[in-house]
Formats: sequence, structure tokens, C-alpha cells
Amino acid sequence: MNTLLIIINIIILVAFLIGLNVMARKHVSFPKRVFSALAIGIIFGIILHLIYGADSHVTKQTSDWFSIIGDGYVALLQMIVMPLIFISIVSAFTKIKIGEKFAKIGTFIFIFLIGTVAIAAIIGILSALIFHLDASSIDLGSAEHSRGSEIAKQAKDMTANTLPQQILELLPSNPFLDFTGQRTTSTIAVVIFAAFIGFAFLRVMRKQPEHGNLLKRGIDAVYSIVMSIVTFVLRLTPYGILAIIANTIMTSDFGAIWTLGKFVIASYAALIVMYLIHLLIVSLLGLNPATFVKKTAEVLLFAFTSRSSAGALPLNIQTQKARLGVPDGIANFSASFGLSIGQNGCAGIYPAMLAVMVAPAANVDITPQFILSVIGIVIISSFGVAGVGGGATFASIIVLSALNLPVALAGVLISVEPLIDMGRTALNVNDSMLAGAGTAKLTNHLDKETYNSRHYDELSSQNS
Repeated sequence: MNTLLIIINIIILVAFLIGLNVMARKHVSFPKRVFSALAIGIIFGIILHLIYGADSHVTKQTSDWFSIIGDGYVALLQMIVMPLIFISIVSAFTKIKIGEKFAKIGTFIFIFLIGTVAIAAIIGILSALIFHLDASSIDLGSAEHSRGSEIAKQAKDMTANTLPQQILELLPSNPFLDFTGQRTTSTIAVVIFAAFIGFAFLRVMRKQPEHGNLLKRGIDAVYSIVMSIVTFVLRLTPYGILAIIANTIMTSDFGAIWTLGKFVIASYAALIVMYLIHLLIVSLLGLNPATFVKKTAEVLLFAFTSRSSAGALPLNIQTQKARLGVPDGIANFSASFGLSIGQNGCAGIYPAMLAVMVAPAANVDITPQFILSVIGIVIISSFGVAGVGGGATFASIIVLSALNLPVALAGVLISVEPLIDMGRTALNVNDSMLAGAGTAKLTNHLDKETYNSRHYDELSSQNS
């Protein structure tokens, strides 16, 4: 009987996927297909959850089959992340003319990313204080204890090094290993390696122009190949979103969400406030925030459902270039650096909230000195946070360890982690797009006609 129910669930999912394919063949716009997939996934997930429950055999088996579509799609995105990061940054160097405010562009992107993560830490601290979050008041279950032990073990391995040694870990001593993503700092290592290649290219271009032009053509050719793969994978976005969101809702523990509801509410309150601050910065730059919201909604929706900043990288770059009017070089830099530096959600708000939440359990007074320490450590720890699952945990371990707080208590949030991670990831991606648009505006490279245009089908047409 259970097998029959599982088959029926799979058939219904396949029918929905066929429906999305029919919409594509009828040339329904890409954004409409993405939002349709989200709506169908939410409704389908709720129905399955209500019928079977989150822990039933049918739900677990159905989830495994749904994961072929959802997790398979994310795996394809992760497949192209490292090549895309590398070639995007190297290609960015080929698109910047020698002496063309290069240092200024890099400085502005860095300021946007680090400046906003500092603000995010403050918002996280304030949210935790306003909602009176206290980890010691939460009853830990077996799953939370297990997760706490795992985090404590991971922290022990990580904190065996001194701070200078941890900084050295960011460097790509073996870039080929980092291309496999095996280290927690692999993303920032690939970014650094690509930057070295880029600077070397500029040197060759200045001293040996004929060799530089040859290299440029080769880099542009590889970039075209990678982007062709990206375009192909992005066409699968509606199907991936439908399966991911249905699977997430179907398997969510609504009881745990209710128990930890105050932390969920506090988290999203902080995330929303920080998003509004992003829009305020957009306004202060002289850009229309409503336009920014409309043109970035699609990539934020994907980041929200997939919970992967790295997976959203292709859409991030395309959105900046095709819709916001950001030049290739700046878009590639801001999107790629935003994966590993200054993530507002995972490296800013979350570890700051967790530090304030865990402090009472460790009998640590929340004084102005403690708050300043949290902000400073959050800024430092935001370097090298991977743009894939686990980045927030990595940042939290560093922050809690540096403050001598019990990292195991971070396990209390395992039940609601996926729900919170959705909002964190969307905020991370939005920050990198803000850095790109803001840098382009301040350096007079922004195409205002593209930014202000009401017609922005370029992105959807590339993926339809």
C-alpha cells in the first residue's frame, strides 16, 4: 500500500513538471514559470504533509524520489560554481582597462560587503535583545543534542589553529584541491587564486600586448563555454524550485517551528530590517529602490528556495548585467566576492544573534564591551564563509569559539535551520547585488538606461 502511495506522489510531481514544460513551450515568461513552480510546490508540499505527516515512511520515501529533481538540480549548480567563480573573476580583469579605476572599484565592493555585514551584526544583536532570546531556556531533544555534539567536534578541529594560522588557511596552497571544494575555505581560496591570475594577465597585457590579447581571447572563449553551461542549467530552475519547496514543506517539523517560533520570528525580523537597510542604501545612491526590488526578485526567490548563495551565482551575475545595468567586470567581482566575504545573513545576523542567545547560558553578561567584541569578530569571521550549505554554521563556530561560548548550544536550532536559512541566503545574494550596483553607480559605470528600463526580459529570454 505504501509503495502505491509513493508511486502516486511521484506521478503527480511528474505531471506538474510536464505542466511547467508545456508552459515553456507556449513561451510563458521565465519569471511566471518560476513563481508558478513556487506556488505549486508550496500547495503540493502542504497537502502531502497534512496527509502523511513529516515522519511517515511514505513521506521519507517520497522525499528521496523528489530529491532526484531538487537536490539533483542544486548539484548541477554546484558543479558549475567553482569554474564560474574562477572564470568570472579572471574574465573581469580582461574587461577592465589598464588604469581604469581598478583599485577604486575593488575598494568600493569591499566597503559595501564589509560595511553591511557590520550593520547586519548590529541588527542581529538588537533583534536577539529585543526578543529576549536565551538558549538555556530551550529544551533540547535527541536531534539537538546530536547536532550539538557534532558542532562541538567540528569546533575542536577548527580551533586547533591560532588566528594567524586560520588566516593562512584562506590562501590557496593547492588551488587544484580547492577547485574540488574540499576545504571550508575553498571558495575564498579560488577567489584569491583567480585574482592572482587576473593581476598576472594585466602585467602581461602591459608588457607583452600580443600575448595579452591572445590570453584574452582564450579567457573569453572559456567564459563563453562556462556561461553556455550556466544557461542550460538555469533552464531547469522552475523544475528544481518546485521539487525543492515541495520537499522542504513536506518534511518540515511544524511542531519544532512552533516551539522555536520566537527565534524564527526574531531572525526574520532582523533579516527584513536588514533588507530595508539595503533598499535605503539604494535610495541614498540615487537609485529607485522599487526598481531594484522588481528586477532582483527572481534571483532572490531562487536563493530563498535553494538555500545556496553559490547556486544563485549565475542568476546573480546575469541579473546585475542584464537588468541592473552593471558592467561585466563589476558584476563578476561583486557576485563572486560576495560568496565568501561579508554575507549579511549567514556571517552577519545569524552568528551575532547566536552569540547573544548563548551568552546567558554561559553566564556571560551582555555588556557594551561584549557587544563590540561580537561585532568585531563577526566582521573578521565573515571572510571565507562558503556560499553553500553550512556556511552559517562555520561562521557561528568561529564567533562562539572566539568568545569562549559553548558552541554545542548552536544545535538547539537544528529543527528550524532550513526555514531560517532560506531568508539568510536571499539576504546574502541581495547584498552582493547591492555591492555591484552601488559600486557601478559610485564609479559612474552604471548603465542608468538599463537600470530604469521597464522592459527587462533579457534575463528570462536567455533561460526560456
